[in-house]
Amino acid sequence: MALSATPTLSTIATRLPFGIHYSWVIVGILALVQIIGSSIGMAAGVVVTPLTTADGGFGWSVGTIGAALMVYYLVSAAFAPISGWLGDRYGARNMMIFGGALYGVSMLLLGIITQPWHFFVTFGVLLSLTQSISMVPLMAAVNLWFRRNLGLGVGILWGAGGVGTAIMALLISYLIGSLGWQGTFWSIGLVGGGIVLALSMFFRNRPSDIQIEPYGTRPDDPTEIIRPDAIEKLRIKVFNKHVRSTRAFWNLPLIHGLGCAGHGIILIYSVPIAVQEGISLVTAAAILSLISLFSVGSRFGTPIMAERFGGKRIMILALFVQGITVLTLFWASDVWMFYVFGVLFGIGFGGEMSAYMVVNRQYFGEGPIATTYGFQMMGALMGHAIATGLAGLVIYVTGSYGPILALSMAFSFVGVLMILTLEPSHKMLIPDWENSLSPEARSTPAIGVASAGD
Repeated sequence: MALSATPTLSTIATRLPFGIHYSWVIVGILALVQIIGSSIGMAAGVVVTPLTTADGGFGWSVGTIGAALMVYYLVSAAFAPISGWLGDRYGARNMMIFGGALYGVSMLLLGIITQPWHFFVTFGVLLSLTQSISMVPLMAAVNLWFRRNLGLGVGILWGAGGVGTAIMALLISYLIGSLGWQGTFWSIGLVGGGIVLALSMFFRNRPSDIQIEPYGTRPDDPTEIIRPDAIEKLRIKVFNKHVRSTRAFWNLPLIHGLGCAGHGIILIYSVPIAVQEGISLVTAAAILSLISLFSVGSRFGTPIMAERFGGKRIMILALFVQGITVLTLFWASDVWMFYVFGVLFGIGFGGEMSAYMVVNRQYFGEGPIATTYGFQMMGALMGHAIATGLAGLVIYVTGSYGPILALSMAFSFVGVLMILTLEPSHKMLIPDWENSLSPEARSTPAIGVASAGD
């Protein structure tokens, strides 16, 4: 009797129930990776109190923790364009495998730290590399799986990140109280790293790897061409050269940096501010969870609205909401007031970060975007680094949290002004970039995202 052949991933992809396109499986995989890989950085505010109190077993200064967090963001920023280039060059799947292994090792090492320099190395360097991999080449990978409805796919990814941060903030604070520092990070590292590595078996870089077309492909759309590595390298080089010639390439990282500086201060210091008002750590950690949970809706909806109405105007609205809601913290003293702030701030915070992949499609088309997105994430993470260091210095000099709240608002509002300088997002900026290629390296011009004018 003949043995039945083991079905390949290509076969499985064409036999999903209810006609589900495999792009949604890719989105689900990347969503889980976002929850695991990048949420630890967003939930970093939870570890400030355990590391700065004697009860936590460390008793380090806030300045020391702030410096380590600044290193975290600086290393992430420096590695973001590199990780984007590596994703373009070697594929997102290879980056996922490396990132999953690095995440597990980093968390295991974080669980046995005893000195500040241990925290600098494990959290500030190793986990920051994991963050860059999760946020740049893996996030950019979704671009290749969608011909249309990219905003929906990106919205699901960013929404998952919000859920992950909410879960991680509460989980870390609960586990530290139950299992201690080592048990917390060992358990999260082993489970999380293992899940990422397992998911990599079902992940592919592009639809053509399993002989299917991107989601939303119409009969008259050009078929994806599989090219030799030498031609792919040339296309990446020429595409990036044309992207760098636009004003948007230089302005978007700055805007993302200002937006992240604005919310980075809040994510790090909202919990210590609440603790200073006499609120317990676990109760205060719920502020981050509320921010994250209520950011899910705007993380999900912002890319969809950006695709429909134009990214520029949606980015302005989100960043303005992020800035204006910080006013609430100046008068917050009771738990309910902090929770109201978490709800309101989460709406603007979620919208600030999630439109960039759609804006990139609107400005630059369907080219290899991971390197460009890497520079935008470099700006974002530099914003976090500068804000974290500057906020720590301001607290040290003034002994008050009030000035850093004003600083957070200023960053957000300057970002709004910078967005006004961008080109209208209904206009593709480099429609003829392939004309710089030799004929054999060209394809039918890419389809941009249709959007309303700004």
